[in-house]
Amino acid sequence: MRAATHPSSAAQAFDSPPFDRGSSAAPQLELHTPQPPDASLEDILTPGARRFLAGLDARFEAPRQALLSTRRQQQEQFNLGLLPDYLEDTRDVREQDWQVAPLPESLMDRRVEITGPVERKTMVEAMNSGARVFMADCEDALSPTWDNVLSGQRNLRDAVRRSLSFTDDDGLIHEVSHASAILMMRPRGLHLVEKHLAAEGHPLSASLVDLGLFLFHNAKVQRQRGSGPYVYLPKLESFLEARWWNDILGEIERELDLPEGSVKVTALIETLPAGFQMHEILYELRDRIVALNCGRWDYMFSYIKVLQAHDRFVLPDREQVTMDRDFLRAYSKLLINTCHCRGAVAMGGMTAQIPISEDATANWAAVDRVIVDKRREAVDGHDGTWVAHPGLVPVAMQVFNEIMPGSNQLALRTQFTPGQAELLQPHDGEITRAGWQGNVRIAMNYLAHWLSGQGCVPMNHLMEDAATAEIARAQVWQWLRYPMPGEERLDPTAVRQWMQRCEEELAAGPMEASVGPAARLLESLVFDDRFTEFLTVPAYDLLD
Repeated sequence: MRAATHPSSAAQAFDSPPFDRGSSAAPQLELHTPQPPDASLEDILTPGARRFLAGLDARFEAPRQALLSTRRQQQEQFNLGLLPDYLEDTRDVREQDWQVAPLPESLMDRRVEITGPVERKTMVEAMNSGARVFMADCEDALSPTWDNVLSGQRNLRDAVRRSLSFTDDDGLIHEVSHASAILMMRPRGLHLVEKHLAAEGHPLSASLVDLGLFLFHNAKVQRQRGSGPYVYLPKLESFLEARWWNDILGEIERELDLPEGSVKVTALIETLPAGFQMHEILYELRDRIVALNCGRWDYMFSYIKVLQAHDRFVLPDREQVTMDRDFLRAYSKLLINTCHCRGAVAMGGMTAQIPISEDATANWAAVDRVIVDKRREAVDGHDGTWVAHPGLVPVAMQVFNEIMPGSNQLALRTQFTPGQAELLQPHDGEITRAGWQGNVRIAMNYLAHWLSGQGCVPMNHLMEDAATAEIARAQVWQWLRYPMPGEERLDPTAVRQWMQRCEEELAAGPMEASVGPAARLLESLVFDDRFTEFLTVPAYDLLD
């Protein structure tokens, strides 16, 4: 194996001070909470945990800000006409022969994974669903109220110790079984902050809070159990961001006296720039990474966001942007080829479908669509897939059992390296009234729930989260500015009238208190000339 190298400029990107272990001058965390601090904080925000987070912030906040600045500069270049492409400076990483570290035995078979928020009932049902892995989502499926953040960490702690349970409406207690899914956790992305915790006058990185608290309280217990610690890394936009995460994890391992490389990670490829840097991301994380995952919904959103200034990359209705063709097909197959070339597992994308209990015919039709999608993934060479509902675990499991009798398909090697044009090829289709009206309704409804503290919302037999809401509002923003070929631009007056109607309908329901703020926020997201990077950033300002 030959070791690949990066250009010296990239290698010197982060020049951060060492973690100040045990220094009496270490910065102290400031607590800014809706209510006065009480004893309920003590089990999660212990004195040791606070010092731990303060140390992480002292070393990694400045590099985080530098990465965010790089993101903004890159988007400015895209807006001026540059298009994403493979990096010439890292060609050697793509062309040289190297492998990631050997995979742990417990992660060799990941044929079906389930995801969901860090809420007790959801977690128990997901861990008992029969899926191989449960990804506890502190990011797109979480509305990060302070109560949700703290209770999520408590639920993670209990899940690790197999003491998680909930009591249903009939008084029955449901507990995590001994044969439960392997637990993984996804922290919030590096663009987000935790405003309830501050150090030296600035809010802490939400990534560091979620990751730091989870590993501080659970890493050693998971390691003793032989099932972790395992983490999903979100929203990567470059290999330098992968390096930032790797540096953090290395420092955490040293601080917690864990063996180097013991925290294993899966990286989501859910941004368009990252789609061109899969080899580089694997290389940066090579001592701990086990898989890449097709984050299809975020990837679709990122496509619109990155190419926001280009009128030739307009996408049709969301339902027409499918994984079996054009840029999504190329990206999915490239991920498989890249992973297998480097010895990593290739995970397929999310099925947002949920069972339709009230209509058997419609349910069977929906299940058939899921089967077709999962069969495509398995035949292409994916080693596993994602579902959002326990009811679809057996469906996906049956497909992968039939097509993938072994633990994975790592031995399946294909030569597929699409060019820039293939990875940017937009889907043909049309923009329909049902499509734009549905996007407005979904985005407003989701924002109202999010502002009420719910980050994962079933709508129209789909599980909507922040990623799908991002697609909904981004498409309306795009369609108000650029038409599909042969079509007219979306009429702003019609959109405003429909938004008013949706607001009135939603205000008559249980979300009454949050509908007005959600409607005003959505209006700015779709009508402002400047594209808002992430809807969760301005929405977070409205949360207590």
